[in-house]
Amino acid sequence: MTGKNSTLSAALDPIASATIAIAGISIIGMAIVEGWQVFARYVLNSAPSWTEPVALFFMATTMMFGAAAGVRSSRHFGFFILIESAKPPLRRALRVFANLIAAGTGLMLALWGGEMMIDAWDYRMAGAPLPQGFSFMPLCFGGTLITLFAIERIIVPLPEQLPPRE
Repeated sequence: MTGKNSTLSAALDPIASATIAIAGISIIGMAIVEGWQVFARYVLNSAPSWTEPVALFFMATTMMFGAAAGVRSSRHFGFFILIESAKPPLRRALRVFANLIAAGTGLMLALWGGEMMIDAWDYRMAGAPLPQGFSFMPLCFGGTLITLFAIERIIVPLPEQLPPRE
């Protein structure tokens, strides 16, 4: 890895760590909210209306930020069977192509998620005292992170795996 490439990866390391932390906190948040919903419904006989939209927000955050972390570690959006079954000279091109697809998908999610977030920000979320656009934030930010990490993998690929022994 050259100095410029290691600088890029070093600059993205804290973002990647924050991405994983946010995904982890979100899955814990979702479990807590769902636990409260079950307790309130069956023990208190009074289910709060805010739990479903908040749990969906946590679930979307977990999925999008987890997907972004998977792109950075080259464990998501990879077409792995195709790449590993290809001849070694073709593998690099296929990995770049897979990352271009991931970057394009992430960019589409970021742009359309951002547009939906802005368009729905003035409306109240059903059941929760939050703007409806809040539910599209994970799509927008997660898509941005997927794009960023896919571009990083094009510029700074992870060390190549050894070809299988015959």
